[in-house]
Amino acid sequence: MDDAFTMPKGDLMRGKRGLVMGVANHNSIAWGIASQLAAQGAEMAFTYQGESLERRVRPLAESIGVTTMIPADVTDDASMDLAFETIEKAFGTLDFVVHSIAFADKDQLRGSFVENTTREGFLQAMNISAFSFVDVAKRASRLMPNGGSLISMTYLGSERVIPNYNMMGVAKAALEAATRYIARDLGPSGIRVNAISAGAMRTLSLAGISGGRGMIAQGRAFSAMKEDTSMEGVAGCALWLLSDLGRSTTGEVVHVDAGFHMMGMPGDEGA
Repeated sequence: MDDAFTMPKGDLMRGKRGLVMGVANHNSIAWGIASQLAAQGAEMAFTYQGESLERRVRPLAESIGVTTMIPADVTDDASMDLAFETIEKAFGTLDFVVHSIAFADKDQLRGSFVENTTREGFLQAMNISAFSFVDVAKRASRLMPNGGSLISMTYLGSERVIPNYNMMGVAKAALEAATRYIARDLGPSGIRVNAISAGAMRTLSLAGISGGRGMIAQGRAFSAMKEDTSMEGVAGCALWLLSDLGRSTTGEVVHVDAGFHMMGMPGDEGA
């Protein structure tokens, strides 16, 4: 995929300002979503953590007209305070947020969940992958006087056991539950909150999971459509949820995985 893969241009997000968290490189789901939003006229700010990520992400941001780059460590309240102060100074208000942040130590993502999960690893994964969305929702909602839309990114390992997904599956389950509770709390303010459950894709996160490449092949083989999950499909779903097209949709976990999630077992293709 090119750094800014081709997306249909339009005006669905014209006049809307938002925050995208989690762009790591040109294969990131957050980058695919940001490219689609830019093609539809959105103005965005990106967050990053650390100088190495900034060097990697800044050229991508500039290629789609993003000039507001903000350091943010979701585990540090002072860092988040400063990040949202910067966003408020730059934009005043927000219309949308893309939260695509998750982490679990590699030792927590192999073999036995029971034997390999530590207290420290459990708390770290839950803090970064689930609580951070609660914290971001609280901060962002204060900048949404006219309503808005927030999305988080999840995976089927939250609902079903996926080999080696382990601690991340538990954290994603917490993220999905948090998405529903946040949607309930912020709904009266006109703020919609949803999650996208994307199929396995070639991202930096997948590279950290033992047997990650096999997840892509199996997802394709077992899916209803017998194809890989496309970045265009995930970005298109995000556009729907973040734009006015998604009005009245909140508290949902939308699967974008070529129908992998609905299959009970592989079909008998010769029947």
